[in-house]
Amino acid sequence: MTIQQRAHSYKVLADDCEQRINRLGKQIYLIGTVRLVLFVAAVIMVFMLVHHLNLLALLLLFTFVLFILLMKKHNQLLEKKETKEFLYHIAVNELKAFDHDFSAFDGAPEKTDPSHTFSFDLDIFGEKSVFQQINRTVLSIGRETLAEMMLSPLTEKEAIEKRQEAIRELSDNEDFSFRFRVTGMKTASSDLGKEDYLPVSKPGKRLHHSLFWKVAVWVTPLIYVIYAVLWLTNLLPGSLFIYLYLFTLMLSLIPFKRVKETWLLVDKRSKRLNAYADLLKMVEEERPESDQLLTLQKRLTLHKNASQVIKELSGYSHNLDLGFTIAILFLNPLLLWTTRYTLKIEQWMKSHGDHVDGWFKVLAEMDALISAGTFAMNHPDYTYPVVSDSYCFIGDSMGHPLIPRDQCVKNDIEISRRSYFMIVTGANMAGKSTYLRTIGVNHVMASVGLPVWARRMVFYPGSLLTNLRTADSLVNNESYFFAELKRLKMIIDRLEAGEEGLLIILDEILKGTNSEDKKKGSLALVKRLISLRGNGIIATHDLSLGNMENVYPQQIKNYHFDAIIKNDLLTFDYQIQEGIAINMNASFLMKKMGITE
Repeated sequence: MTIQQRAHSYKVLADDCEQRINRLGKQIYLIGTVRLVLFVAAVIMVFMLVHHLNLLALLLLFTFVLFILLMKKHNQLLEKKETKEFLYHIAVNELKAFDHDFSAFDGAPEKTDPSHTFSFDLDIFGEKSVFQQINRTVLSIGRETLAEMMLSPLTEKEAIEKRQEAIRELSDNEDFSFRFRVTGMKTASSDLGKEDYLPVSKPGKRLHHSLFWKVAVWVTPLIYVIYAVLWLTNLLPGSLFIYLYLFTLMLSLIPFKRVKETWLLVDKRSKRLNAYADLLKMVEEERPESDQLLTLQKRLTLHKNASQVIKELSGYSHNLDLGFTIAILFLNPLLLWTTRYTLKIEQWMKSHGDHVDGWFKVLAEMDALISAGTFAMNHPDYTYPVVSDSYCFIGDSMGHPLIPRDQCVKNDIEISRRSYFMIVTGANMAGKSTYLRTIGVNHVMASVGLPVWARRMVFYPGSLLTNLRTADSLVNNESYFFAELKRLKMIIDRLEAGEEGLLIILDEILKGTNSEDKKKGSLALVKRLISLRGNGIIATHDLSLGNMENVYPQQIKNYHFDAIIKNDLLTFDYQIQEGIAINMNASFLMKKMGITE
C-alpha cells in the first residue's frame, strides 16, 4: 500500500462513518419520538379505560413491554453511534497527521528533560515532536509506557527484533487496532492510574479473618428457612418473626464500619476496573503470532481470564451497592447481604489483588505497541532496520520524519568500523543540524523497534549520546559552558566504562568559549574520543578540525554541506558531500541584510 492509498483509506472511513452517524441519529430520533407517543398513549388510555380495568391492564402491559424494547434498541443505537463517532474522529485526526498536523495527539511536553542523553536535543517530546507524531495511546498508563519506550530504547538485538515482529503484526491488524482505540476512548473518562490499583489487603483485621462472620452469612438465611417451616407447621408463632428480624438486623450492623471501608474502596475503583474489562477481553480473544504479543496474552490468562475476574469483582461491587440502598432493610437482616459481599470482595482481593498491576501493565504495553503499529501502518514507505552483530550505522536515503515528504532532502550515512568519526562542516542553514537530528531520530526509532524513513538501514544496537542543544540552568546555577562540559564528561565516562554500541552526535563543540580555546579544546576532545574507540558525528564551523583526517585517516573522514552563492543569491541543496566546506555564508548574509556594508 502506498502513502496515498493509506490516506485515501482514512478518507473513505471518515465519509462512511459520517453517513452512518447521520443515519443512526435519525433512527435514534425516530425511536425517541415513538417512545414519547407511547407514553402519551398510555396516559390517554388510563383516562379512557378507567372503567375497563382488565383491558386497561392488558394494554398498559403491552405498552410497557414495547417501551422497554424500544429503550433497549435506543441504547444499542446510541452505542453504535458513539462507536462510529470515535472512528470518525480517529480517521479525521489521522488525515490531519498526513498533512503534518499532529495537534490532535498528546506530545507529553512534561517529559522534556534537557539532562536526558538525547530526548531534548532531538525534539522527542513536546509540540510538533517525534512522540506526538507516534502517540496514539488511549490510556494514561499506555502513554507512560510509550514515553518510557522512547526514553529508554532497547539495546539488545533479540529484543529489538521481537519488538519489530510485534509492531509488524499490529500494523497488519487494522481492525484490532481500531477496536482497541475505540474501546479505550470510551473508557477515557474513567482512566486509571497506579494509585487506583487494588491492594491485596489493607492493614488491620479484615472480616475474612473471622470464622464467625464466614459462618454467620450462611447460618442466618438458614435460620429464616427453618423458622418459615416451623411457622407453616404451626410449631412457632408468627409474632416471633419481628424479634428474629430485629436480632439479625442488629447483627448485620455490627461489622458496618469494616463493611463501609470495603464498599468505599471498591466503589471508587471497581467501576474503573470494569471499564477495562472489554479491553482485557479483546486482548484475550486475539490470536497473535509474534512472541511478544503471545507473551502479553498469556499474562492475562495464566489461571483465569483477567476480564472474567474483573467482571466478577464488578458483580460483587454492584451487589454491595444494593445493600446500601433501601434494600438494606430486607437484604441485610435476611441474608447478611453487605457482610456476605464484603467477604467475597476481600477474598477476591486476597486471590487476585496482586495480579492487577500485571494485568494493567499488559494493557499499557499493548496500548503503546498499537501506537507503534499504527505509525508503521501509516508509513508504508518506511523500512524496518536490520540489526547487525558488529558495530555499524548505515543508512541509505535517510530522512527526518518531522519534515514533510515534499520538503525533505534525504542523505546517506555509513559508519562501519571502530573507532570512527564523521567531521561535518558547512555554512549556516546548509543542513548540518538537521542531518545530525535525522541520524539521531532514526537511531532512536530503530532501537524502539519502529520502521525508519530510509531506503535501507543497518545498525548495531546501543545507546545514543548527543550534545546538540545544551542549555543554561538557573536552578542549578550552571552556565552554558559548564553544562556542556558536564555533558561531555558524561560521554567520556561511559566510553571509559567500556559501554558497547555507543553512537555519539555532537554539534559545535565548546560553543561557550573563545575561538582559540575552543579550537584547542575541540582537537583534544576528538583525540580523546578516538583513543576511547568512540564512534559518531561531529558538526562544526571550525574548519581546522577537518585537518585531523590527515593525522587519523582511518578514524576520521570529512563531510560538508555547501552554500551556493551565485548572481548575488544564496541557495542550498542540503546534500552531504565528502571533503571540507569551502563556501561560508555569514558575511554574505550580514551584508545582504544591511547589518554590514
